[in-house]
Amino acid sequence: MDYEVKADTLEASFDTVELPPERPVLAATAIDDGRRKAFADGYLRRGEVGVELKSFSGATNPDGGFAVPREIDSVIDATLKTISPIRRIANVVSVGSAGYRKLVTQNGVASGWAAETATRPETATPTFNEIVPPMGDLYANPAASQFMLDDAAFDVEAWLADEIATEFARAEGAAFVGGSGTNRPKGFTTVPTANTVDGVRAFGTLQYVASGAAGAFAASNPQDRLIDLVQALRPPYRQGATWVMNSKTLASVRKFKDSTGAFLWQPSLISGNADMLLGYPVVEAEDMPDIAADSLSIAFGNFKAGYLIVERAETSILRDPYSNKPYVYFYATKRVGGTVSNSEAIKVMKFAAS
Repeated sequence: MDYEVKADTLEASFDTVELPPERPVLAATAIDDGRRKAFADGYLRRGEVGVELKSFSGATNPDGGFAVPREIDSVIDATLKTISPIRRIANVVSVGSAGYRKLVTQNGVASGWAAETATRPETATPTFNEIVPPMGDLYANPAASQFMLDDAAFDVEAWLADEIATEFARAEGAAFVGGSGTNRPKGFTTVPTANTVDGVRAFGTLQYVASGAAGAFAASNPQDRLIDLVQALRPPYRQGATWVMNSKTLASVRKFKDSTGAFLWQPSLISGNADMLLGYPVVEAEDMPDIAADSLSIAFGNFKAGYLIVERAETSILRDPYSNKPYVYFYATKRVGGTVSNSEAIKVMKFAAS
């Protein structure tokens, strides 16, 4: 009986404890529409922070930037996948910091044959290579007038996400193709190239197939060089391989015919499906170089296996109403990197005689 009295007293003491209010979350969920609207109306329109948002920076803390809610971030990511051609076909990895590294084996594991009772000599060990994608801050800085932001009918979230995604896609397209690797991704057309086959070239060097003429296709049977480019890629990588070139180069390729007079290029009969060239889909990337002397204007390969894109998942945004009154700038940044991860999975055509 004494135990029951003591238990009742203990339970009563818990009732007198005042619990702290519910801590606001970092980002709203799809269900919590009220918190999402509070961010848009408070921070984006008037600069008021009505929900808890985290400030972060790789160099200083705090830096005045705020994490964007998941709704805006997901719209940006979805738009990037739609309009950024290389992102659609490459291997994209989200990381929590800029220090991402990947180990890639070279030559594989050797094997051998032996009799039932014979000794088993040690086999060769594969070589490991460390891939460190160069990274940089991808940014956009769209502006809106305060009058436009104050308009109740204006969807500031949709406008902001669309502006950021469009600018990010433009900058990404240029970097993934021809980026220098200094404070930005390393483009696959800027890595070393050689006309030697797999297993002979140095790791990280792409194999090229010559077009047969300086700054042009070969005068006779130019389509044969496209077939050589396809066959230069080993069969495991051809599953999922893609052509990459710009519209001007594609205009020349679309005119090629085989010995029967049929076009090598086959338009898609289904909306949303890619056009085909020699049985493989074609991706138009306007940042690919035009045909010129020694240009790498055509790429063919399995970019999912051959090119690595690394991005920090969070997007930060800084509201700036002071630099150019009465306009409000929304300075958005996202850390993105990229490099060739498997130099055997991508081949390029060099417009040269040999």
